[in-house]
Amino acid sequence: MAMVGLFWIAEGDVYVGAKPSGLAPGVRLTPEGVVGLGDRQSDLHLWEDVTALTVTDIPVKSLMRRVGVVKDLALSAVTELALPVSSGRLDDAPPLMTVRVESADGANELAAYVAAAVGYPQPEVDLSLTLLSRLTQGAATRETTLAAMSAWGRTREGGSPRSSQREQLLREWTAWGMF
Repeated sequence: MAMVGLFWIAEGDVYVGAKPSGLAPGVRLTPEGVVGLGDRQSDLHLWEDVTALTVTDIPVKSLMRRVGVVKDLALSAVTELALPVSSGRLDDAPPLMTVRVESADGANELAAYVAAAVGYPQPEVDLSLTLLSRLTQGAATRETTLAAMSAWGRTREGGSPRSSQREQLLREWTAWGMF
């Protein structure tokens, strides 16, 4: 499993945001289309119907976001020490992003959990949004791009690559099908 930009790639499967489990919301990109996963969004949007694919509510990595995460972790640790019985906090889930799937019939919004604890670097956000846009530009581009992402995921071991490597991968995948 590895995170590259807004994508979570696990054994050849490509997700926008974190890979969901159970009833958690998520979005998977397949050769057939965009699949909403989880409670109340299990549907398929076929690629031939998709005219635009965008993501909003993306947390961008910043110093203030990092400070906030550290503060939350410290507060959580103090709370657990002071209240050893689980407090049942509901706000422990990661934030949600909105994946907007547009077609001639209108727009549908799907939810996906954020995979980056302190947010995504702005260059990776920009490249990821460009890549999502490219996926709607035709079957040849989409098929080669998703195949390249899946193939990379099947051979990847050892977690997510470093930031410069993630950017390079996004640039390569964005270029697929352009020539």
